[in-house]
Amino acid sequence: AMEKSYMSMFLLLVAISCALAKDAGKKDTKETTAKPKLPQTLSRGWGDQLIWTQTYEEALFRSKHSNKPLMIIHHLDDCPHSQALKKAFAEHKDIQKLAEKFILLNLVYETTDKNLSPDGQYVPRILFIDPSLTVRADITGRYSNRLYAYEPSDISLLYSNMQKALKLMKTEL
Repeated sequence: AMEKSYMSMFLLLVAISCALAKDAGKKDTKETTAKPKLPQTLSRGWGDQLIWTQTYEEALFRSKHSNKPLMIIHHLDDCPHSQALKKAFAEHKDIQKLAEKFILLNLVYETTDKNLSPDGQYVPRILFIDPSLTVRADITGRYSNRLYAYEPSDISLLYSNMQKALKLMKTEL
């Protein structure tokens, strides 16, 4: 069983590496901003003072070894829903404070890990993964057709889901 999980983890890493290598070729170059902004960081505007991981593998590793839950935000730069949620997320002081207790990753590309799209590939979607590397399919937003979608009006639900992710982790580990 151990070898099987190592093998599936290895295959996952290979698949993700291939996907990343493929995406590396097509970088977005348009940077249009009205007001001068800080250089683009891994936060991509979701919280510049927060520590963000660069890759899914790094995020999983950090989550496992720091015993912090992982919060993955799938979004796209040119999606108005993603942009609206990002603004609400970045401006919500309590969320920004609570986010410090998570390993954070925001992705502007799809991963090959099917666990990260349990009900389809759409943006924005936010998933929580606990340090045992289990996707928390029980922590969802309010839409039955897009379980992990949040809109700016759902920001308080997202906040309580972040609290739930921390609480569940503590009671189950």
